[in-house]
Formats: sequence, structure tokens, C-alpha cells
Amino acid sequence: MTLLRSPQILQIVRFALVGVVNTGTFYGFYLALHPWMPYFLAYTVAFVLSMIGSFFLNTYFTYRTRPTWRKFLLFPLTNLTNYVVTSVGVYVLVELVHMNDKIAPLVAAAAAIPFTYVLSRRILTRGGTGDSGADAEPGATDDARHSAHLAPSSRR
Repeated sequence: MTLLRSPQILQIVRFALVGVVNTGTFYGFYLALHPWMPYFLAYTVAFVLSMIGSFFLNTYFTYRTRPTWRKFLLFPLTNLTNYVVTSVGVYVLVELVHMNDKIAPLVAAAAAIPFTYVLSRRILTRGGTGDSGADAEPGATDDARHSAHLAPSSRR
């Protein structure tokens, strides 16, 4: 297996693609909200909305696992680090560096990427080794087998 075809490299590429989509979604929300509220409130609302989309894209596409209520409720906890890193970054860039408040969130988001990957992988794959396409790894907790799924059931 070549390095470029390894499951982890492909997972990182998928994570990056989701990140591009998520950043675009976040930035679109931010720009749409910014005229009606202060920059930091617009930033926070856009962050929460795009985080919900990120959860579903990462569970289905990046880590190839099914979303559960447990993962959905834990995902924001893993993004707390992302929020802290990007929030501090936005504040420092706007208030201390005097960067344009429409550009600062993009720069701050780039700084948070490594933290977000490690933490989201850990939460969404229950140990950080997912990419098998299975819902849960061997030896994983009963989370995937016994939790209510967020996705509609295919069984009718």
C-alpha cells in the first residue's frame, strides 16, 4: 500500500475537504449575520451552526461511522478546544493586531485545524482508529450498537 492510499492519509484528505466546506459554511453565516450583530456574536452563532453541519459531514464522510445522540452530544465538547483557540485568535487578531474583522476568523480557524482533527477523530471513532467503514470497531463500547441513531432508519 502506498502512503497516498493509506486509510489514515485518505481520512486526513476527507477531513480537509470537510474543513473547506465547513469553513465556507461558517464564513457564509458569519458574513450574513455580521451586518445585524457585533462581529463576535456573529462569529459565535456562525460557529455553532457550522459545527452541526461538521458533525454530520465528519461522521458520514470523514470517519465513515453513523451519528448517534451520544456522539452528537460529545462532539461539541471536543470542539470546545477549537472554539477557545479560534476565539482567542479572533480577539487577538482583531483587537491587538488590528486585522480586518472579516478576515480574522479565517486565520484563527487555520490555527485550530490540528487540534480539531485529533479531537474529532477521537470522539467520532471511539479511540481514534476508525476508517473501516463499520459503525464501531471491535471492542468498542456499545455506543454504536445500542444508542439511538440520528440518521433515519433504513429498516421499514
